[in-house]
Amino acid sequence: MDQSTKFWDKIAQRYSQQPVADKAAYQKKLRVTREYFQPDMEVLEFGCGTGSTAITHAPYVKHIHAIDISSKMIEIAQRKANAERVTNVTFERSTIDEFSVSDQTLDAVLALSILHLLENKEKVIAKVHRMLKPGGIFITSTACLGDTMKYIKLIAPIGKFLGLMPLVKVFTMKELEENLADTGFQIDYQWQPGKGKAVFIVAKKAE
Repeated sequence: MDQSTKFWDKIAQRYSQQPVADKAAYQKKLRVTREYFQPDMEVLEFGCGTGSTAITHAPYVKHIHAIDISSKMIEIAQRKANAERVTNVTFERSTIDEFSVSDQTLDAVLALSILHLLENKEKVIAKVHRMLKPGGIFITSTACLGDTMKYIKLIAPIGKFLGLMPLVKVFTMKELEENLADTGFQIDYQWQPGKGKAVFIVAKKAE
């Protein structure tokens, strides 16, 4: 078990009890996402945490496969789904690197507050592109720390080593936009609720 997995397992219960930091922004992201959903869609959410977003979106699609590296997070997510009698979300402990699905089989992939926590976001974005059907959508909400908190580059490795932080990568919004474009995505919608806030992007794979 690596340090990031241990970190998220350790804070899972506390994380599940924290209120949404910006409820208005979160609700807007939910609304925009649903504008792209169809009832027959197969969806993947990686980095699903304690499952709240997947459960909220469940009535609007056929099925959501929701994965997270933390088994503790997945346990909490499954309990939530059971309590709300949600049956079309499958929760699984897995990394996006471990997760396997045939190419061009998914209609949408969600990566919310996760791309900056990956070792190699470019590799993952390319994998998402392969998994999506032509015309499929990739929805991200990403902290681009390179625009406002460059010093994190110095602090993050120490925090990770001490078990106080997960893996954190620092990049700018422009770099993220370029990664998406280089992979073959076209940005269909982009919104940032304020300076230093996570950027919300809906990118489409060419048909």
